[in-house]
Formats: sequence, C-alpha cells, structure tokens
Amino acid sequence: MNVKIDIDISPDEVRKLFGLPDVEAFHRQLMDDIRARIADGAEGYDPLKLFQPYLSSTLASWDMFRKAMSPATEGASSEAAKKK
Repeated sequence: MNVKIDIDISPDEVRKLFGLPDVEAFHRQLMDDIRARIADGAEGYDPLKLFQPYLSSTLASWDMFRKAMSPATEGASSEAAKKK
C-alpha cells in the first residue's frame, strides 16, 4: 500500500511548526553589516575575513543539528533494512 500526502505550507509556517527561530532580523543585520564593510574598505576587501565571525557559530549549529537528527535517520535506515 502506498500513501501520498501533499502539504502546501510556506517556509514561515514550517519554521513555526518546528519551533525554529525567526532569523529575518539577524539576516537583515548581517547583510547591512556586509554592505557597510564592503563600502568602507573596498580596496582591501577579503570576503573570507568578512564572514569568519559568522561561520564558526553557523558550522557549530549545523553540527549540533546533524547530531540531533542522526538517531532518527539511523533508526529509519535500520527499519528499512529489516523490511528487506
């Protein structure tokens, strides 16, 4: 038996459903900061140095998310293997 479910939901509704924070203000601030830094020092502009303060915390967050989801994906793959 196959069951197919189509869900029409906006990204904002998905974020609220999973309890994820609204990062729109953070994103706006980040982009404003990047624009200001580019405008201030266009001659010695180094994009990597610009993003370094943001990358370390972002990568740590993704690693934490991956570790949280790992048991769920491992359980699903072991269930699929049992069915075969």
